[in-house]
Amino acid sequence: MSLSIARATTNDLDALVPLFQNYLEFYHREAATSAVREFLDARLGNSQSVVFLAHVEGKAVGFTQLYPAYASLSLKPNWILNDLFVLPEARGYGAASALMAAARQLAVDTGACELFLQTARDNTIAQRLYERLGYVRDDLFLVYTLDVPGP
Repeated sequence: MSLSIARATTNDLDALVPLFQNYLEFYHREAATSAVREFLDARLGNSQSVVFLAHVEGKAVGFTQLYPAYASLSLKPNWILNDLFVLPEARGYGAASALMAAARQLAVDTGACELFLQTARDNTIAQRLYERLGYVRDDLFLVYTLDVPGP
């Protein structure tokens, strides 16, 4: 089994878009293929995010997307690991761990002080992965969100 991780570019959209749609479905969200493609093209094309793609035997099977940010309390840059997804049929090959390692290396290479992520309370598989990799669950801060209606 051949597993590889590569930083995605806009040239990888044909492989990335279907994975991202599967990711949205996992979280019970829907979006048109054209909207997903436009979103990812803008993020990658404008260097607004970093996406790593996992390939098993040459087939794209997973991705992670990170956004640059700043940790005010640390006075340093950090990365928000916003998305992580591996196709169900490709799980168990180490793709998620390899994607997380690529994200960690990005943080090291850019002098970031931390990687920050959130996951659903019922996503226990991901939680086990994060804890196995040394991530510590934050029970001190509450997360609040506000949905803002569009124009």
